[in-house]
Amino acid sequence: MTKRVAVIGSGYVGTVVSACLAHIGHNVIGVESDNAKLELLRDGRAPFYERNLDQLLEAGRQAGRLGFTSDMALAMDESDLVFICVGTPSRPDGKADMSAMLEVAQAAAPHVKHPHTFINKSTVPIGSGRWLSSVIEDAAGDPRVTKLVRVASNPEFLREGTAVSDYLHPDRVVIGADDPASLDDIVELYQPVLDQSFPGSDQRGPVPLVKTDLMTAEMIKYAANAFLATKISFANEMARFCDLMGADIQTVTAGIGLDQRIGPRFLNAGLGWGGSCFTKDVLAMVTTAAEYGYQARLLEATLAINNDQRHLVVERLLRHLKNLRGARIALLGLSYKPGTDDLRDSPALDIATQVIEYGAFVSAYDPVVKALPAGLPVRIASDAYAAAEGADAVVVATEWPQFIDLDFARLRSAMKGELLFDGRNCLSPTIVGAAGLVYEGVGRRVPGSARRLAIDLRA
Repeated sequence: MTKRVAVIGSGYVGTVVSACLAHIGHNVIGVESDNAKLELLRDGRAPFYERNLDQLLEAGRQAGRLGFTSDMALAMDESDLVFICVGTPSRPDGKADMSAMLEVAQAAAPHVKHPHTFINKSTVPIGSGRWLSSVIEDAAGDPRVTKLVRVASNPEFLREGTAVSDYLHPDRVVIGADDPASLDDIVELYQPVLDQSFPGSDQRGPVPLVKTDLMTAEMIKYAANAFLATKISFANEMARFCDLMGADIQTVTAGIGLDQRIGPRFLNAGLGWGGSCFTKDVLAMVTTAAEYGYQARLLEATLAINNDQRHLVVERLLRHLKNLRGARIALLGLSYKPGTDDLRDSPALDIATQVIEYGAFVSAYDPVVKALPAGLPVRIASDAYAAAEGADAVVVATEWPQFIDLDFARLRSAMKGELLFDGRNCLSPTIVGAAGLVYEGVGRRVPGSARRLAIDLRA
């Protein structure tokens, strides 16, 4: 059954939600207050880079199922289900900043004239669903609104770079509400995804559905991000052991990843995670625990290890170059991960800031990112070789596939020095070494240092 849906907020999550819900057959109106973003969206273009998203936006626009507006009253009149997709960044005290959600609730409340289900897609502190309901009721100024408003939680599990595929072909759909009617409405909304019955579905079979209460759904999102972040930090801590002991982290993680209780994903040692979610959400859990008198020791360690990885590059550069004042450092990759232009909490920017503070000069190349925040004196080069021109060292900060196929002999000839620090363990030490470069990775044993056994995954 076709639903009338409003999506408030057209950032990474909201734009994907709008495009995908239109794609599976619903009538969607997105709400965006930024005029520049609104103009792009109305033209069928996303205000950021995300694979396959522009095609869905244009298709939805052409089919007449997707539109965008800045008029909240219009969006509320033409919808029955309202997704809230606004940012909840960390405050200085580590708690989630709910100001954007407060503004949305207060703006939407006066326009509730018929029954609406507000669906929280943003990652919010546990208990925010009940809080949102109270905010809407108070802002409406009409006690009758209480009977018209229901609140649900539908946490997102989207990865930038594969967000469209993640939404349309998810591992699971989680829905939380404290009343059965809301759960039924949202299940009906998602039925094409759950059945994989929409155009372009991959025919994998039914998608698992988790139906629960509001607070449990909110907790599922936080717990998922906390576990993934902890898994990454565990791999990085093991890589530190490997560096100390002379073992090889890639063989170690391959070995433990074959255990079905562990699995291989998110065990890649490197510079740690970045982006808008993991640090913010883990920090929110730590601060929430403290509010209730509990110390989340494991999550505190998870954050500390990730922060330490940002300093690893400087440690290695100092080990080889001794002094960074006046040195030229080339960064390959600026986005926090491949497949996106998102710079939020990017390890590359943190590294650039650190080496600049040591007196180094930084150049950089990224296949998608062409500009950096004002005030960061980094020269953006046209390609990897131009970035490496005259460099004392090259640092791979983002594992873009283009970097794997570089002509490393050409890279070496462009450089003044010979050090290549592979901060993502994505390159072949043998190929890099054969080009005359000194290879450094994270917890990796380089060829010739000692013999190690390899796991034959084909066995």
